[in-house]
Amino acid sequence: MVFISWNIDSLNAALTGDSPRALLSRTVLESLKEHDPEAIALQETKLPCDGPTEKHMGLLKDMFPGYEIVWNCSVKPAREGYAGTMFLYKDCLEPEVTCPKIGAPGTMDFEGRIITLEFQDFYLTQVYTPNAGDDLGRLPDRQVWDVKYADYLESLDKKKPVIACGDFNVAHREIDLAHPKRNRRSAGFTDEEREGFTNLLARGFTDTFRYIHGDVTGVYSWWPQISRTSKVNNSGWRIDYWLVSNRIADRVKRSEILDTGPRQDHAPVLLEIDV
Repeated sequence: MVFISWNIDSLNAALTGDSPRALLSRTVLESLKEHDPEAIALQETKLPCDGPTEKHMGLLKDMFPGYEIVWNCSVKPAREGYAGTMFLYKDCLEPEVTCPKIGAPGTMDFEGRIITLEFQDFYLTQVYTPNAGDDLGRLPDRQVWDVKYADYLESLDKKKPVIACGDFNVAHREIDLAHPKRNRRSAGFTDEEREGFTNLLARGFTDTFRYIHGDVTGVYSWWPQISRTSKVNNSGWRIDYWLVSNRIADRVKRSEILDTGPRQDHAPVLLEIDV
């Protein structure tokens, strides 16, 4: 089975926008069809609290015929039009869909950050992990989130194997970003966030990219838009992951980052696994 995960940074822009960046986003979205994925996980959809509009649904159905669509949006007391996740999955599949709350602090549980698809033999779940913030103001809450999310994945893993994806907002090791020294206390590369990810893996999960590619360097999934040359210079970070339960790691066939051409920000990540 093939699965793709992508932080799309506004589904509305990708579907309906006419800016150069929106057109690039739409090209990337349309290119996902070429891989014939069983499921596509999208993060940071930024949809209204009541989900995609009829226009959004029509455009998605035209682009991805034969797929069912489910979503989890940010709702009050959280900020509306913020964060959010979505799954598209082939309509021949019949998963049970849940949007769990994990006991996270503040409004995090209301920001539409997790969707889980339960199949007969495994769970497929995605996450859009909260960012610690440029001033690290949300770092204490982020640390609590990391523990709660690890608890959640471990609870699933006790029932059946887990395949987890998303924007985890952390570069785990120094080889997961281009400039580790200058980013030591940047959001996404603090010791606290890296430790949180280490602890998650220690619960029984495998980073599939490292499992397949070892300690390869210079391969990233996100290039900051704040620097116009970050993509050209490959000044990136690997913060988007596919994790699997350790006991099914040997079933992973591919784990790779897809090319997005000149588009900066996140790139989709693909997993092929024999489930």
